[in-house]
Amino acid sequence: MPSKRTARIGALTVAAICSTVSAVVLTSPAEADSIRIHDIQGTTRTSPLVGQQVTGVEGIVTGVRTYGSSRGFWIQDARADDSPATSEGVFVFTGSRPTVSVGDAVTVSGTVGEFVPGGTSSGNQSVTQISRPTITVVSTGNAVPAPTVIDAKSVPGEYTPAGDTAANGSINALPLAPADSALDYYESLEGMNVQVADTRVVTASNDFTELWVTVKPWENRNRRGGTVYGSYTSQNTGRLKIQSLGAVADFPKANVGDVLKGTTTGPLDYNQFGGYTLVASELGTLKQGGLERETTRKQARGELAVATYNVENLDPSDGTFADHAAAIVNNLQSPDIVALEEIQDNNGATKDGTVAADQTMKKLVDAIAAAGGPTYDWRSIDPVDLADGGQPGGNIRQVFLFNPERVSFTDRAGGDATTAVGVTKEYGKAHLTVSPGRIDPANAAWTDSRKPLVGEFVFRGKSVFVIANHFASKGGDQALHSQFQPPTRSSETQRHLQATAVNTFVKEILAAQKNANVIALGDINDFEFSDTTKLLEDDGALWSAVKSLPKSERYSYVYQGNAQVLDQILISPSIRRSCEYTYDSVHINSEFHDQVSDHDPSVLRFRP
Repeated sequence: MPSKRTARIGALTVAAICSTVSAVVLTSPAEADSIRIHDIQGTTRTSPLVGQQVTGVEGIVTGVRTYGSSRGFWIQDARADDSPATSEGVFVFTGSRPTVSVGDAVTVSGTVGEFVPGGTSSGNQSVTQISRPTITVVSTGNAVPAPTVIDAKSVPGEYTPAGDTAANGSINALPLAPADSALDYYESLEGMNVQVADTRVVTASNDFTELWVTVKPWENRNRRGGTVYGSYTSQNTGRLKIQSLGAVADFPKANVGDVLKGTTTGPLDYNQFGGYTLVASELGTLKQGGLERETTRKQARGELAVATYNVENLDPSDGTFADHAAAIVNNLQSPDIVALEEIQDNNGATKDGTVAADQTMKKLVDAIAAAGGPTYDWRSIDPVDLADGGQPGGNIRQVFLFNPERVSFTDRAGGDATTAVGVTKEYGKAHLTVSPGRIDPANAAWTDSRKPLVGEFVFRGKSVFVIANHFASKGGDQALHSQFQPPTRSSETQRHLQATAVNTFVKEILAAQKNANVIALGDINDFEFSDTTKLLEDDGALWSAVKSLPKSERYSYVYQGNAQVLDQILISPSIRRSCEYTYDSVHINSEFHDQVSDHDPSVLRFRP
């Protein structure tokens, strides 16, 4: 996937533009004495009063947002109706710093609208709000309506209702059934004052004063405190994002497995970066869980250790080289071969035609040696400028690191950015026509995406073919919390083509040598249960070794409360049949607030 921070900053820019645009049409005013907040919210996701002007809407201010592109405040009606489907809270969008305070009793007049965070093309649900408001403060210092408690008992076991086929799968117009699905339950509380208590952190805090907790302590829990995403139907209903309404300095630096002790209280919002969000005016106290970074075991003398590690847009200006080096030397125990993803060119994101990455690699190799590791050699192929996607100007590519004291690289000249590697057969053995080489770089599957890098290695007299991959990201997919259910995963189309291309190449190697040792690894940007993985595995050419782990241990990335697999190491039948392999996803980044990459590395050890 793209860097979380890069994607986030871009999306914030879009949100800043979208939030200032009115998406409603003015019509006749609604009757002042009959309109209450629950009338505005209605019994579906969108207000029955969209586009209408309302006057004199009463409520108590429960939260004030003074920052960002969506400034405003929340109000809640202290006189609730008897319908569990209708929320008693609503957001008032002011666009500038609000002048009200928590506890103010106010009346609000304005236009009812539905704002879609991220824009309508995102597929996200909308937030019911009152915009262009006229606000009257009736009194101050009032008690805030008691928060609704969100806990394991109140959140249903199903995540979402089925989408309306007559509305292209949208759930917007469906009557809310808060006792039946988590998305309906959260929507029925939109804008209201809510509370969670003693919740475990399942995604570490970030630079945007956010973290994720679960209100269901045993839901798909793993031994390190996370919640595992194991299929498209196990979305983990207890996940909830916590964002601070207070000072950034007061937000806890939390890791997965920590606990927010006591109560965390505030309005329930919805935004494009994770959906339903408790915007906390009161935060629980952080109790650290003591999570430590993992260290894998050292490979035995006769074992070949092959690892994959996404180093997240590494270029010479970064301050993370020592940390990455320490991870490779200490946590990964200096693997014999490391496939690196997201190595940038020598001047990073500067767009001046530079494509070489020798300075980036020299700095990393030197840092590894300084950390006590081996003096690695490396091989790669520079991409065509701006042709492989990623951060503009960065020219990210895959690189092979290898320890020449343990393994040798078979160099065969002729590999470049546009030449396709092939397979030949000599004396019953498979060989690459060029090494290193790129797989089918002219294939449309690789448009604006990284082309696989393949190399031929020799370990203790045995050839090993290694394919380093970085498939297309999930950018553009609809979110789990989308208004469209099931959400569309449009990015899969390109990854399916990419998986097919890699699988076809692996079959060419195996056709030349049935018992060839082939490893395809890297940032696959898709799950072990996905169709992408199935296409890579087609006809038994490969098998994803992460599936040798218990289901609760299958993850290399943590996103919006879900611990999930994106990085994989797939092995050919000769390696799998030997049963002399071990696989380890080494958790050093994804669960920690001070990560140096958003991916965990993985390592495979086997005896060729």
